Amino acid sequence: MLDSVASIFLSGRNMSRLMEGLAVTLEISVISVVLSMLLGIFVGLAMTSRNRLVLAGTRIYLEIIRVMPILVLLFLFYYSLSKIWGINLSAMSVAILVFTLWGTAEMADLVRGAITSMPRHQRESGRAIGLTESQINRYIIIPQAVRRLLPGVINLTTRMIKTTPFVFFINVPDLVKVGQQIVEITGMRNAMASFWVYGLIFLIYFIICYPISCFSVYLERKWES
Repeated sequence: MLDSVASIFLSGRNMSRLMEGLAVTLEISVISVVLSMLLGIFVGLAMTSRNRLVLAGTRIYLEIIRVMPILVLLFLFYYSLSKIWGINLSAMSVAILVFTLWGTAEMADLVRGAITSMPRHQRESGRAIGLTESQINRYIIIPQAVRRLLPGVINLTTRMIKTTPFVFFINVPDLVKVGQQIVEITGMRNAMASFWVYGLIFLIYFIICYPISCFSVYLERKWES
C-alpha cells in the first residue's frame, strides 16, 4: 500500500503540483474574502438606507447573486465577457471577480443583519447628542455590530474555500484541478490513484476549514455567555 501511495505522490512533481494548486485555491479565497469584506460593509450599510432607490438597487443585486448559481456566473463571465464586451480576463481573474461578487452579497446581508439587530435607542441616543448618521454608524453601530458579525464572516470564509473547486470548470489550476490531472496521468498504472489523490485533497480541505469552523463556534459561545 505504501508503495502505491509513494508511486503517486513521489513521482515527478505530483506533490509539488498539488501544493501549487493549493496555493491557487488559497489565493482566490483570501483575495475574494478581503474584497468581499471591504465591499460588503459599504453595500450592507447601503441596505440600511432610507433611500428607496438605494434599497431597491441593493436588493436586486442581492437577489440576483443569490438566485444565480456560482457555476453559471463563472461561465457567464469567462465565456461571455470577451465575446460581448471585448473584455479579456484570465480564468484566475474571473474566479476572483465572481467569488467577490458572491462574497460581497453574502457579507452585505451579514452586515445588514448585524446593524438592524442593534437596539433602536442606540441611533436615537446618537442623534440626541448631535451626531450625523455617518458618525452614528462609525462610532456607535459598527463597533458593536462587528462583535455579532465576526462569526458569520468566519463561516463565510470557510464556505468560500469549500466552494472554490467550481473554478475547475473554467480551467483554473486549483487543488482539485491539479488532483484530477494527476489521477488521469497515474490512473492507468495505479487503480487506487483516485482514492489516494482525492483522499489527500479531502484531508487538506479538512485541515484548513475545520479549525476555522471551530474558531467560529468558539466565538459564538464565548460572546453568547
